[in-house]
Amino acid sequence: MSSWFGLDSTLIDRLVRRLGNDPDVDGAGVVSDAEAVREAFARAAWTMIAEPGDGVSGFVVAALGPAGALSAVIERAGPTELQRRILASGWPGAGTPASSDTDEPAAPPASRVLGNALERWRPRLVSADLVAACETAISVGARLILPAGPGWHSGFGDLDVHAPHALWLRGDPGAPVSARSIAMVGARAASGYGEHVTAEAAAGLVDRAFTIVSGAAYGIDGAAHRAALGSGGMTVAYLAGGVDRPYPAGHDALIRRIRESGGAVVSESPCGSVPSKWRFLQRNRLIAAASSATVVLEAGSRSGSINTAGHAASLGRPLGAVPGPVTSPSSAGCHRLIREYAATCVTNAEQMAELAGWSALDDTGEAYASVEERRVRDAMSVRSARSVDAIAKESGLSLREVTGVLGALDLAGVVSEREHGWVLHAGRA
Repeated sequence: MSSWFGLDSTLIDRLVRRLGNDPDVDGAGVVSDAEAVREAFARAAWTMIAEPGDGVSGFVVAALGPAGALSAVIERAGPTELQRRILASGWPGAGTPASSDTDEPAAPPASRVLGNALERWRPRLVSADLVAACETAISVGARLILPAGPGWHSGFGDLDVHAPHALWLRGDPGAPVSARSIAMVGARAASGYGEHVTAEAAAGLVDRAFTIVSGAAYGIDGAAHRAALGSGGMTVAYLAGGVDRPYPAGHDALIRRIRESGGAVVSESPCGSVPSKWRFLQRNRLIAAASSATVVLEAGSRSGSINTAGHAASLGRPLGAVPGPVTSPSSAGCHRLIREYAATCVTNAEQMAELAGWSALDDTGEAYASVEERRVRDAMSVRSARSVDAIAKESGLSLREVTGVLGALDLAGVVSEREHGWVLHAGRA
């Protein structure tokens, strides 16, 4: 390509490679170098023009590919033309159009819905703004994380069309894909009790080799991150704004420590993006999806952590809540989760580890489950059936090894086979 999106191909290539994406052109079936660069750049663009969790953009990108979908917006294709391209794509689900904004996009969105989406996206489609966001990311050492690439958690696949188009990361790209991870969330206005329980639990989980996942907010989030760092563990913070803008400002030093201590700071919004209430709520789905289990340590009845718990429940992730004094409004949300969401009551690190499926440990701290079993389970999903080939590719095991492990897990009631592949039972991830 000589130019695209009004930008010279050399500039696009330079930006993509400096953002940590050097396309692999080896192997059968792998797209060409130029195509890979174009797809990566298109995903970066989609993080700018679509708000987090935009299911319409997720559907269009899934049907047309990130570059094809972006080209349609650049070419100012109307809703009818966009719908025609989706139907012609041959993508599974390209059948009867959905009827409203609230319909799950298992079929092409209606023309009206596509028209509204195009009106949202086009004002943000400014090539200079995208280049500036990429240059800022490069200047602060951020990487562009692509689906199935280093730093991409397989759990995001459970979000379906609401999965992020790409992620922006500062720190170690290996941190977000840790096999053992627990989300620890709760109230910003935490009590001394809440912070104490959080610190004790986080330290205990680090001793059990867990990565602590949270949102870097004041209160419970901050206590969890600090305890993990203080115990020499790994922690990951998902932000609601760009990774170049630590938020809250009072946690600037904490966020810096996270990324400089083997952890990572991650966002699906590009550099320069400002946090907003909507983005905080959408950020919570990433925290839930990227964790083996979610625990709410302390939360009032209106705490944003209830939203994170809701995402965990909808994804089939194990959900726990720490009880507090029945007279304390600060724990009303936790009690509600136990009562209405069937959250498991947990009070210490051992119980939280059990919630995440890591209860059987020998004297060396290694799980009784074999390494092969752990890798197979990590490569599976509770919502999306995955073939033996896909599991083998994700886990790095042979087809024979995967087949053997799946048979054993099936007998143990951990997995089951469906029409299109294998699924992991909720609570056994």
